[in-house]
Amino acid sequence: MKQHILILFFLALGANMSAQNYESFEELKNEIISKTIPLISAEDLKKVENTKKPLLIIDAREKKEYNVSHIKKAKYVGYDNFKISKLKRVDKNTTIVVYCSVGYRSEKIGEKLKKAGFKKVMNLQGGIFDWKNKGYPVYDNKGKETKKIHTYSKSWGKWLTKGEKIYE
Repeated sequence: MKQHILILFFLALGANMSAQNYESFEELKNEIISKTIPLISAEDLKKVENTKKPLLIIDAREKKEYNVSHIKKAKYVGYDNFKISKLKRVDKNTTIVVYCSVGYRSEKIGEKLKKAGFKKVMNLQGGIFDWKNKGYPVYDNKGKETKKIHTYSKSWGKWLTKGEKIYE
C-alpha cells in the first residue's frame, strides 16, 4: 500500500513539474503529445460541432473535472477507469473527437479507440484549455453555461487564460 501511495505521489509531482517546463502553451500543446492520433483544432471542432454530420465528442478527464464543466454534448468516458465497453453502441465509422485538459490523456484514449477499430478518431489539440482560451463555451452538469474549468492542478492552471480556475 505504501508503495502505491509513493508511486502516485511521484507521478503527481512529475505531472506538476512537467507543466512548468514549457515557455508557452503553444510549446506545451506541441510537445506533450506524440501525435499518434490526428489532431483537430478548437476552431475546426467549433465549425463542425453543430453540423448534421455524425459526431461524438468524448471527455477523457476524470469525473470531478467533467462535473465542473465540459464541452456541450460531450460524453464522459474518463481516463483512469476508461472502458471501451462504454462505447459499444457507437458505430465504428462515427467521427469521434476526444479531449482532456491539454491533449495527453485524450491521445491515450484515442489510441485505445483506434486499437478497438474506431476509424475516425481525433484528439482536440490543447484540450478544453485551448477550447476555453479561444472563448468557446463550456457547460456544467445542469446544462448551464459556466466560466469554471477544472485545471487538474494549480501548476497546470497557468495555461488557462480565460475562465475561472478550479483545481481542488
